[in-house]
Amino acid sequence: MALKSTIFKANLNIADMDRPYYGAHSLTLARHPSETDERMMVRLLAFALFADERLEFGRGISADDEPALWLKEYSGDIRLWIEVGLPDERAMRKAAGRAAEVVVLAYGGRSVDLWWAKEGGALWRLPKLRVLALDGEQSAALAALAQRGMDLQCTIQDGHIWLTDGKDTVSIEPRWLAGKPD
Repeated sequence: MALKSTIFKANLNIADMDRPYYGAHSLTLARHPSETDERMMVRLLAFALFADERLEFGRGISADDEPALWLKEYSGDIRLWIEVGLPDERAMRKAAGRAAEVVVLAYGGRSVDLWWAKEGGALWRLPKLRVLALDGEQSAALAALAQRGMDLQCTIQDGHIWLTDGKDTVSIEPRWLAGKPD
């Protein structure tokens, strides 16, 4: 018998002074049986960083042709394709062909640097691509916030991110590997 996804609910309040964007979102996250709390929370962080009323979670791990998150125009065109983890260059080239903009939120500690050393040269040439990297301690701290029911506040200012559940606060400063905005 196949294992089913575990459902997580998150009330996420976002105050993004960098864009500016302010919003409250009630989110349902389906965590695939092979997905870790760390990856799920990085997906949630990606939602907070690029929040929009039409941003939605893709099928992710269970579908090769969908990203972790995407934002589609009303016409069906993909404006933003967001992947988390350490995707290969071929998949990102394909995503860049389908979307106006592609973002990778890389995590995994030292694995990020090894991945970037291997894939970075080819990824750097993709003009639509932005790559942010999380420190291993930061993504692990995000995973510690995972609960089946979450009430989270995310504040973003000057490239710094603070995510809190009211009891614990995680401070995150992603590194830009490619395509840093002005």
